[in-house]
Amino acid sequence: MAEWWQGVCDQFVKCFIREDRYMLLLDGIGVTIKVTILALIIGLILGFLIALCNLSKNRVLKAIGGVYTDVIRGTPSVTQLMIIYFVVFASIHWAKWVIAAIAFGINSGAYVSEIIRAGILSIDVGQMEAGRALGLTKGMTMKHIILPQALKNVFPALCNEFIVLIKETAIVGYVGLMDIQKAGDFIKSATFLAFMPLVGTAIIYYVLIKILNLFLKRIEFKLRQSDLR
Repeated sequence: MAEWWQGVCDQFVKCFIREDRYMLLLDGIGVTIKVTILALIIGLILGFLIALCNLSKNRVLKAIGGVYTDVIRGTPSVTQLMIIYFVVFASIHWAKWVIAAIAFGINSGAYVSEIIRAGILSIDVGQMEAGRALGLTKGMTMKHIILPQALKNVFPALCNEFIVLIKETAIVGYVGLMDIQKAGDFIKSATFLAFMPLVGTAIIYYVLIKILNLFLKRIEFKLRQSDLR
């Protein structure tokens, strides 16, 4: 037992302490967080707009929304990332993490749009009629009555999409970004040890998602307080 523990400690030192390799993981955490936050913002904006398109009675808008969600949900996210990075933004010299965030935001937007669309459809049609009867326009009724209720209903699903988004960013190494997963791969290649770098990256992802989950649960609890009155 003592020999096994000593071996684990030696691997830990070799993988993370020697040559300050832990700094690679710290930098990778920063990259993952930056990409995820920007992708989340883009995904929420796109998802809301596409949801409105899918709910629109305008055939053109509905077709745009339908094609977007169909194509994005029907192709792998890694393929989308490489097309956007190596084709769409090939001649635009933006920061790699920004381009990656745009790719993930576009991907997330398709799933967010369906979540928001389902949330809006879950609200009784009488809510819209009541708002119009009070003299509100359709847009005002949607903004002040429908959307607040819909977003509260779909908040857990949006939280799940955010968590999935963090894990999906593990593929940004395909475009040369040093995120958590890529940092772990680099340490594995440099030390010829697989166990410690892989377990280390898994633990980091788990801790990040656990912290995020606790934070989101707190927000959800506050949103649900009005239901408990």
